[in-house]
Amino acid sequence: MRQHVNPLSNNFNQIERIPSLGEMFGDSKLNLHLDIGCAAGGFLFDLALVNTSWNYLGIEIREKLVKNAKLKVLEREIKNLYFLFGNANNILNDVQSKFIIKNLKSISFNFPDPWFKKKHYKRRVIQPEFINILSNSLQKGTLIFIKTDVKDLFDYMDCTISSNFYFKTIDKKDFNYSESFNPNKVKTNREKYVIINQLDIFEKIYIKT
Repeated sequence: MRQHVNPLSNNFNQIERIPSLGEMFGDSKLNLHLDIGCAAGGFLFDLALVNTSWNYLGIEIREKLVKNAKLKVLEREIKNLYFLFGNANNILNDVQSKFIIKNLKSISFNFPDPWFKKKHYKRRVIQPEFINILSNSLQKGTLIFIKTDVKDLFDYMDCTISSNFYFKTIDKKDFNYSESFNPNKVKTNREKYVIINQLDIFEKIYIKT
C-alpha cells in the first residue's frame, strides 16, 4: 500500500544541498537517467547493478525511503547510483539543480501516485508547469518514459506532456531499448504485480525536440 504524501506541503519548499555529479557518481561522464518517484529504489538498484555504463539518479518524496536507499548504496559500494529526497518539481526548478537537467539523457515516471480524487489532481507529479520547466531546460533528444496501470492517470499525463510543443511521441515498436537506460527491460515491483494479476499497463515514450 502506497503511503500518500502531499507534495504541496510547505515541508518540501526547502531544498537540501544538491551534490555535484562528481560527488554523486564514480564516473560523472556516464549517461545519466533520472527516475522520479523511485520509492525504495529497488528498480534503480537492479538497473545500476546490471547496466554499469549508465548513472542512475532517483528522487523520492518519502524521506525514510531515501535514507535507507542511501545506506544500501554505501554498504554495497555502488558507484553509479544516487538518491535525492524531496518534491521533484521543487528540486528541478531550483537553480542549483540546473546541471542535473542539462546532463539528463532520459527520465522515467513509473506508476506514480494517481491521486484519484479530482480535487487532488494538482498533487500529481506531472503538471503543465513542471513539463514547461523540462521543455525549457532539457537537451534536445532527451527521452521521457511514462508507465502506469491507471488509464485515467495515463490520459492525464499523456495530455499534459503532448500539449507541450517540444515533446513528440516515439512509437514503442520502433524504439531501440538496447541503447536506453534499461537495455534489459528491468521491471519495477509494481509492474511485476500488474503482470502477475493480468492488469493493463499503459506506457508511452516522448523525445525532446
